[in-house]
Formats: sequence, C-alpha cells, structure tokens
Amino acid sequence: MTGATEATPLAERHVHDDAATLVELLHAAVRGLRRDAATLGDPLTPGQARLLRSLAHADGPLRAVDLAARLDVAPRSVTTKVDQAEADGYVRRLPDPHDRRARLVELTDAGRAALARVWAERRQGAAARLARLTPDERAELLRMLRVVGADDPDDLDGPAGADGPDGTAR
Repeated sequence: MTGATEATPLAERHVHDDAATLVELLHAAVRGLRRDAATLGDPLTPGQARLLRSLAHADGPLRAVDLAARLDVAPRSVTTKVDQAEADGYVRRLPDPHDRRARLVELTDAGRAALARVWAERRQGAAARLARLTPDERAELLRMLRVVGADDPDDLDGPAGADGPDGTAR
C-alpha cells in the first residue's frame, strides 16, 4: 500500500515549504511594485525597462546577441524589443566597427531620460512599501534579501545589478 505522501504529486507535496513560500512572497512583492508603477503611469513595460537597464549598465553599445545573453532571452525576442525601443526613440542601432554585418544597440539620451523617470516612479512605490516597516525592519529585510539574492554566498554586497539604472548605488 502506498502512503498518502507517495501518492501525492511532488508539486503538491512541497507547496507549503519555505522555498515555495519565498517564491510566492517575492512574486507577490514584485507584482505589487509593478501595480504601483502602473498607477503612476509608467510608460515602459517591465521588459522594456529591463532592456534599457541592461544597456545603461553596459560599458558601451551591445550587439543584439550579447544583449539577449544579458537578458537571458532568445535573440529573436530582443529584436522585437529593440525594434519597439528604437521606434520610441530610446535606442539606436549603429554599425559594428568590428563586423560590418552586425549592428550595435545603444541607449539614447531619450532612453536614459525614460529610464530615470521610470526608476524614480518605481523607487517611489518601493519606498511607500518599505515605509510600512520600522527602520530596523527595513534594514533587516534588505540585509536578508542581499543574502538570499547573492549569487555567491561569500559576496554579500548584494546581487548583480543592485545599482540604479544609471549605475549608481541605490
């Protein structure tokens, strides 16, 4: 005879463990931040903002394939996002001086301004959520998120990309 645990699918057995709770709570927090940004009139989708942030953090213009790798998406997905960002005036395509068949993608001044505007709006929403906590609770939450978010447990300065969109510390 099989026990109830063995008959229960793995996905259902672990729904209430700490790891699942962490994932659910982080998703809820991000959804809340996105809703806050939407109510502020955020003109960029999360994907568009991510594309612009990746370009802002780059040392210079990027080839689409390198941008796709940074975003961890298929290159064809980046093409659509770059097309839209270029139509909006947020990026421009340039010839690659090392490969005349390739094009580079560069953030424009309008893209930097849009990113700064969106960052300020999203920061405002995040600050409102953090204001629900005492200063000690905020400090502890941020400390714990740095630990959980660090790719290398020995690197507790925070996860990659912990800077603001202009590359400065948050």
